[in-house]
Amino acid sequence: MKKNLNIILIFLLTLFVNCSEETTNFLGKGTITGRVVEALSFNPIENAKVTLTPTNNTVFTDVDGYFIMEEIEEGDYSVSVAKEDYLTTFEPATVAADSEVNVIFEMEDDNALNRPPSTPIIKTPIDGSENEELSVELSWSSTDPDEDPITYRLEIKNDIDNNIIEVENIIDSTYVISDLKYGVKYFWQIAASDDINPEVLSSVSNFKTKMNPDNRFFYVRKGTNTNNIIYSANFNETDSALENEVELTTEDQNSWRPRKNQASNLIAFLRTTNNETHLFTMNQDGSNVSQVTSAIAVASYNLNEIDFSWSSNGDRLIYSHYDKLYVINKDGSGLQQIYQTIDGSYITECDWSNDESMIALKTNDLTGYNVSIYTIDLDGNTLTTVLSGVLGAAGGLNISVDNKLLMYTYDISEYENSDNRQLDTRIFMYDFDLATATDISAGKDNGTVDLDPRFSPNEAEVIFVNTSNDGISTRTIYKMDILGENDRASLFVNTYMPDWE
Repeated sequence: MKKNLNIILIFLLTLFVNCSEETTNFLGKGTITGRVVEALSFNPIENAKVTLTPTNNTVFTDVDGYFIMEEIEEGDYSVSVAKEDYLTTFEPATVAADSEVNVIFEMEDDNALNRPPSTPIIKTPIDGSENEELSVELSWSSTDPDEDPITYRLEIKNDIDNNIIEVENIIDSTYVISDLKYGVKYFWQIAASDDINPEVLSSVSNFKTKMNPDNRFFYVRKGTNTNNIIYSANFNETDSALENEVELTTEDQNSWRPRKNQASNLIAFLRTTNNETHLFTMNQDGSNVSQVTSAIAVASYNLNEIDFSWSSNGDRLIYSHYDKLYVINKDGSGLQQIYQTIDGSYITECDWSNDESMIALKTNDLTGYNVSIYTIDLDGNTLTTVLSGVLGAAGGLNISVDNKLLMYTYDISEYENSDNRQLDTRIFMYDFDLATATDISAGKDNGTVDLDPRFSPNEAEVIFVNTSNDGISTRTIYKMDILGENDRASLFVNTYMPDWE
């Protein structure tokens, strides 16, 4: 009986073990499929690493971002996707026997959690500050929480025109802005960028530059690109030094021959536009530039020597177009021919007397020689012949306020060549009452020439240009007394075409 019981127990135990093994062998398996794409564009991501946890099975996505994991035992899993330049992403997946589970991954780039720089805080100049110089250091502060490098973009506007100054890729938190205008309010703003997030804008701040110093001297200097630039300045007699020099025009346009009119408080000048030379006006600070001539340009044999003139009250200007003389209102209206040379010679220079009763003219032929200097009335009648029938170059006309004197230059060497080089040009003062011309260039150094003379505002002195007669040396603006007896005083180096009002 006991033997039979043991046999039954052994049988039951064998049956139980066999049943357990059969249960393990029948554990179901399924499949995991999916796709990996970019979070924003939904473009497929190729060669992303897909890992199954806890089994650590790994596959890679194909060119279309798809992947498949087969023969995965049923159960709960975590599926992760990793790819360089993207944030690793996890998704749960429950695998059932003989079924397929699909998982979609939207991966964000690894900058998705990056934070932008802080809003820039403007430090200097203080918002609303006034009387700033024409060169101002702007400063601000900003930090990046992820310590990314910050670049800045500066934008500056003003209250007088639509010009916008924009500077990009600034790596420091300071920037010096130069060549500002007098008495102008400027509005500026800083944008900070870490090249990851959208740029962050500061508040708008403003400052105002100091008022125009009311400069008395005007002149021209050559720019780096050979264009002429007009400047104004004062001269400190005590220190013998230039003060408050202001660049009135920019070197991107060729501008020359400034002539200030006190009554209109405007500066007239010549400028090249559309391959022609025209008259323009501007305010004393260089603002509000306005073209005067249009239908008939300013023209003669040498535009560097050509000169025009204001009426005393500043409402009109006279200028030449080859052999013709025109008058035009300062706003460009009322153009009228008032004179034409009899022999077809070119009118290169003109000056209108203060009482508007006479006009002084310098004419020449196509070569710049065969010069004549004479005066006419407004009906075109010749009043006085000052210089004619001579060899050599002449120019630089300026009538005194009382109509008694006419200042001009003449090359007494009588030299003539194709380059219009002058060898010994001197300033002469013609007295209308005495009909005599006096040389006032006695103090001139040998080998130099005196050019472009103008009376000082009180007419006790003369301002002019002196330079070597080689035609290429530095030109300097000087002044001396009206008789030329006292020492010459150097005012502005490397300048020419002076005006003193």
